[in-house]
Amino acid sequence: MIKARLIFFSALVMLVGTVVAMAQGEGASGGSTSWFFPNLHIFAVAIAAFGGALGDGRAIAAACEGTARNPAAGGRIFTMLLLGLALIETLVLFTFLTLFIKPA
Repeated sequence: MIKARLIFFSALVMLVGTVVAMAQGEGASGGSTSWFFPNLHIFAVAIAAFGGALGDGRAIAAACEGTARNPAAGGRIFTMLLLGLALIETLVLFTFLTLFIKPA
């Protein structure tokens, strides 16, 4: 319960910080970088990569455990594992793609 509360409040602080960073207008220098967090897009990719790595680790651990419990189902588990890993990594790649689509 305490861990879930910590994760919730950490995410809340990040979201509020993001809103503050994105609400800033152009400064005196004319640039569009924020005083609060100038490299927000790089931070988003880092969070996506971290979440993807955690998801990959949990998926692989579950597949190994499932194969250990029932070796006969190893082929189907492996197929579903590859599908799940591809979907997880696709989300990370989409986040990385936003670096290039991000308006200047």
